Amino acid sequence: MARERAGARLVGDVLTLAYERRTIAEGLSVAIPDRSFTVIVGPNACGKSTLLRALARMLRPAAGSVLLDGQDIGSLPTRRVARTLGLLAQSSIAPDGITVADLVARGRYPHQGLLRQWSADDERIVAESMAATGVGELAGRQVDELSGGQRQRVWIAMALAQQTSLLLLDEPTTYLDIAHQMEVLDLCARLHEEEGRTLVAVLHDLNHAARYATHLIAMRDGRVVAEGEPGRIVTAELVAEVFRLPCRVIEDPETGTPLVVPAGRRRVG
Repeated sequence: MARERAGARLVGDVLTLAYERRTIAEGLSVAIPDRSFTVIVGPNACGKSTLLRALARMLRPAAGSVLLDGQDIGSLPTRRVARTLGLLAQSSIAPDGITVADLVARGRYPHQGLLRQWSADDERIVAESMAATGVGELAGRQVDELSGGQRQRVWIAMALAQQTSLLLLDEPTTYLDIAHQMEVLDLCARLHEEEGRTLVAVLHDLNHAARYATHLIAMRDGRVVAEGEPGRIVTAELVAEVFRLPCRVIEDPETGTPLVVPAGRRRVG
C-alpha cells in the first residue's frame, strides 16, 4: 500500500464502512493514482458507492481514515475540501424552482468569500460548464421541469463549475441514453487527458469502464478483488469472480481495450 500511496492524493486507509449496524466493508484500503481516471466496478450492493461516499467525506468511516493530500479529510475545513474535491452524487435533489443557470452557479460558491465576490470569471466558468455538458440552451429553465437525462447533465455541469482537481462521480451515466452516456464519458476523458484532473467514477457498465479507465478497481462483498490497468486485469476469470458471469474477453475493435462478451444463452429446440 505504501508504494501506491506515493502517487496518490486521495487514500482510504483500512476503512470500516457501515450504515448504523449494517457493515458494508472492513479493512478496505484504496489509493487513487494522481491524474488518473479511476473507475470502480462491481455488482449491486458490493460497496462501491459507499466507498465513493467515504472518499468524498459524505460518510464518516467507523474505523480507519480517508487521507486527502496526506491529511485526514475529516479534520480539514469544509471550504478547503470543496475547493479540492467535487462530488456528483447518485441522487441529487435540486431546490424547488431553481433554474439551470442558478444551480450550475452554485458550483462556484466554494470560491466565494469576504474578499472575493461573484466575478466575470465565475460567469465565464458557469457558461463554459453548461456548454461542455450541452445544457446552455436550458439556462433559464427550471431544473424540476427537465427530463432525467437533462437533469443529470445539469448536475455534471455544476460539478465542472466547481473546478476541482479531484472529481468524484457516482454513476454519472444514470438516466442517459447510449449517445449521451458516451458524450458524458468522453467529457470525463477530456477533463482527465487535457486538464489533468483526477477522476473517480462508479460505473455499472464494465465495458464502458474498461474503455475509459486508466485505473480500474473491481469490488465484491466490500473488498477489492483486483485493481490496475483494465488491459491487465480484465479477464474472463475476473468477470466470473466479481459478477458471476461466464463470458469471453476479446479486444475492442475500436479502442483495443478489453471487451466483455457474455456467454450465449442456450437455444431451445
